[in-house]
Parts: sequence; structure tokens; C-alpha cells
Amino acid sequence: MTNQLLILVVEDDPDIQNIVQECLSDGGFEAVIASSGKRAVELLDVAEGKYRALVTDINLGAGRLDGWHIARHARDIDPNFPIVYMSGKDADDWASQGVPNSIMLAKPFAPAQLVTAVSNLLNAAPPTSPTE
Repeated sequence: MTNQLLILVVEDDPDIQNIVQECLSDGGFEAVIASSGKRAVELLDVAEGKYRALVTDINLGAGRLDGWHIARHARDIDPNFPIVYMSGKDADDWASQGVPNSIMLAKPFAPAQLVTAVSNLLNAAPPTSPTE
């Protein structure tokens, strides 16, 4: 695999999946979509460092895993993993529920805001050792 900027996106709404995927692509990133919290955790568990950041909705329809849980799971794997939360109604809970050094985007947001948020977190992240 080349040195692609893969972003794991967790979103259960197909319309928002398409919007997020398109704006990340326009920003030079490649999105891998997980439509449930369970699928996101599975992808993180086998990722071996291939994802550069996580973009997750907070409320993920059916299922018990929400965006807060997925973010904590990602940080259990990599304590510095960049995380962008998206939410239409839970933005106020970010201070108490969100992981440190993350960004909350309240829906609806402009596509440029998402690309800027991901880029800012990636630029602020400590360098990772290159994998051979």
C-alpha cells in the first residue's frame, strides 16, 4: 500500500457518508466508511496503523457503540490518534465525553471545516515511526 492518508469514517447515514467521503477526497484524503460502531471497532482492531485519523458521528442508530466509545477504543490502541467528532445534538457533551486533543464539528458543517479539522489534528500529532 502506498502512503495514502486513510481516514476511518464512522457514520450510519448514507447521505452524510457520501458528503464526508467526497469532502475528504477533495482534501486529499481517502475515506474508509464504517456504518456501525461494531464495524468501526473491528476495522480499528486489524488496522495496524493504516488509518491516520478517525471521523465519527456520535449517535450511530441501532447498536450500543456510539462515537464516544469508538474514540476511546481508538485511543486505547494509539493514545495520540487524531479524532474528529460530528454531531447534530451532542456537541455540548464533548467537554465531558470527548477524548483530549480532538475536535467537535456540529452538524451541519461546511466541507472545508472537516478537511481543516482533520488536517489540523494530523499536523499537531506527534510523528509516528515509519513502518517498513
